[in-house]
Amino acid sequence: MSHLYIPPDWNENERDITPEHFFYNRRDFIQGMAAAGLAIGGALVPGPAWAESSWLGRLLGDSQPEAMPTFTPIDGLKRNPAYAFTRPMTDEAVALKYNNFYEFTSVKEGVWRLVNEFQPRPWQVEVSGLVNHPKTYDVDDLINTMPLEERVYRHRCVETWAMVVPWNGFPLSELIRRADPQAGARYVRFTSFLNPEVAPGQKQSHLPWPYTEGLTIKEAMNELTLMATGVYSHVLPNQHGAGIRVVTPWKYGYKSIKSVTKIELVAEQPKTFWNTLVPQEYGFVSNVDPAVPHPRWSQQREKMIGTGDVYATEKFNGYGDYVASLYA
Repeated sequence: MSHLYIPPDWNENERDITPEHFFYNRRDFIQGMAAAGLAIGGALVPGPAWAESSWLGRLLGDSQPEAMPTFTPIDGLKRNPAYAFTRPMTDEAVALKYNNFYEFTSVKEGVWRLVNEFQPRPWQVEVSGLVNHPKTYDVDDLINTMPLEERVYRHRCVETWAMVVPWNGFPLSELIRRADPQAGARYVRFTSFLNPEVAPGQKQSHLPWPYTEGLTIKEAMNELTLMATGVYSHVLPNQHGAGIRVVTPWKYGYKSIKSVTKIELVAEQPKTFWNTLVPQEYGFVSNVDPAVPHPRWSQQREKMIGTGDVYATEKFNGYGDYVASLYA
């Protein structure tokens, strides 16, 4: 990892360049991303926030789309005013083109260019484990029976970037109640899709695919925990985790697993993707906390994508009134 290829037309503003220690974040994972087309001459391309869009486009090929597709709007969606936000909402075009979705690539600006072959319809979600009413749902049938609403949440990545996003969806607690949990259910285990034919990152067989995450049953039943079915008043785009994803705004972003296919209620704490790879850096709980630094950088400040505005990080990402009691 000591030799990095720098494109000849490098022209990044210094304030927008990710510091070197951020690049080495999750380096064990990024070392395996050559199959995603992100290695040149045996040297890895600089990491997620370093890639200039025009240069990335040339790297990925002229056949990649340069314009975002049109998404199906959701009519009659009402915003829940209980979840107030004080920062400006992130521009949709910025949020659509800046994503962590390691199944496809470790380059954030590159995800949207690589998800066209991914088909989130039809999509099924299995709810099983320690429940009295296990069921496999078609995601559209599930959406039609759930009380959908819009919630504007802050999103905080462990890598210190942040955004403000209007998700639409329904509380995970409603789905769990329908399943009727058994007394021994203490955790919820989530599993994402597995399809290396369309997700090049999953061709790295030494990584623990499919992506998995987990919550305690109390965290899963908290009112903030959302099953997101859309964003910016339309259906969920591929790069945001279609057909359905989890959103836990008081935790670092990697806890909000994308493209969920299984929700299992279990007795023991489940293994999770990043906690399995780098347990000393990515814990199971992973609440946003400025007083607890990542082993290789501070978590005291965060930078908004799109604007570059810098804010002091808040404990629980500002949602302490909703979740602090879970950890008393």
